[in-house]
Amino acid sequence: MLKNRSRFFLQRFHSSLSISHPDSAAHPSTASRVEFDSKYLLQLYGQPNLYFSHGSGCYLYDISNRKYLDLSAGIAVTALGHSHPAVTKAITDQAGKLIHLSNLYKHEHAGELAKMLIDGLDKTRFGEGTKVFFCNSGTEANEAAFKFAKKFGNQTSETKHGVLSFGNAFHGRTLGALSATPNAKYQNPFRPLLPGFITCDFNDLETTTRLITEDTCGVIVEPVQGEGGIHVATPEFLAGIRKRCDEVGAVLIFDEIQAGLGRTGKLFSHQHFPSITPDIITLAKPLANGIPIGAVILSPKIASIIKPGDHGTTFGGSPFATAVAKTVYSLISRASFLHHVTETGEYLMESLRKLIRENHFGDIITEIRGKGLIVGMQVKEGVDPNSFVHLARERGVLVITASGNTIRMVPPLIISKEEVDEAVSVFKDVLKVIKSEQK
Repeated sequence: MLKNRSRFFLQRFHSSLSISHPDSAAHPSTASRVEFDSKYLLQLYGQPNLYFSHGSGCYLYDISNRKYLDLSAGIAVTALGHSHPAVTKAITDQAGKLIHLSNLYKHEHAGELAKMLIDGLDKTRFGEGTKVFFCNSGTEANEAAFKFAKKFGNQTSETKHGVLSFGNAFHGRTLGALSATPNAKYQNPFRPLLPGFITCDFNDLETTTRLITEDTCGVIVEPVQGEGGIHVATPEFLAGIRKRCDEVGAVLIFDEIQAGLGRTGKLFSHQHFPSITPDIITLAKPLANGIPIGAVILSPKIASIIKPGDHGTTFGGSPFATAVAKTVYSLISRASFLHHVTETGEYLMESLRKLIRENHFGDIITEIRGKGLIVGMQVKEGVDPNSFVHLARERGVLVITASGNTIRMVPPLIISKEEVDEAVSVFKDVLKVIKSEQK
């Protein structure tokens, strides 16, 4: 009897916290669509049974025209939001001219985009002779970086082929990138992985220094880890890696696929550490605001040893992708835009801390961390971050998870403080529900 009464009051409490977008009230066609898709699509993703039809700014709309505030941005991709007019115009204009050419022929956009990227970098290592290779995704960019590092190592010694990566890293799902992503869930079904890849704890400089040897050709690190739980490297850690790579002649690769291109409030996330520059930078996600593109930036000493035929791609660097990316980059790289990211990111993190402090949610949330608009909210052991994601979605806000019991917020970089307030208000309701369930 008491248990039934408790369940009744808990249900009333939950409904009082405005479940405005219940999954169960999705469009009537949803069930048949799900059944149809499951017959033909390889089932690789844990997706809610919702179908989105369009977006505008920081909002997505499902096929019932319900409006969701999007703090996931296609996993840090749509930096300029959905249906941005300048991006839409660039897509329309270029689609009406030339979409694909292959790299058998030249076109006007790739070189111009490459120059734009290089111009945004420190000239200490990325001066005259810096080159860019364009591909289609982040994992392809990292695969290319590994190949370039291995060729560089082969110039010195036939045993110089080791690659070091770090705990909680995520570098992609293709076999080389997967070999550098030390997560058993991703790796175990596909063993044996590529030989020569080893791992060290993130921010552990002492062990890192010992593991980088004369047989190491490359070290890959995210200055700000995304999938791994939103962890920022310490300046001492990155400086120590740089120093050790120089000592043994190893290539230092910064994976800026999720945290680069304005996400942290700097054009490149490693620019928060101004005296530390890599030999190779890999980019992808936001570069064309959702049009597939990846990029590898090679310092002169690496670029000089790469020759025609060493690598290639059919689709990479297409007129379409690079034309759109030029428009996206020209907006993201503005000082005023980057200032907005920094300011709004600080506002988001302070708003979350204030929420926790004023509502005594410290028994649920253990830490807020991040840089710019890549923000992690870690929940304590025993709290399911997927439950938070579900509860927030049913109240009209989309967030995603990351490793280490972390809620990941990577909204469009155009998000306003008013939209941050809207999200935080929903989080307050979500955390009240979670707190009630602990009693």
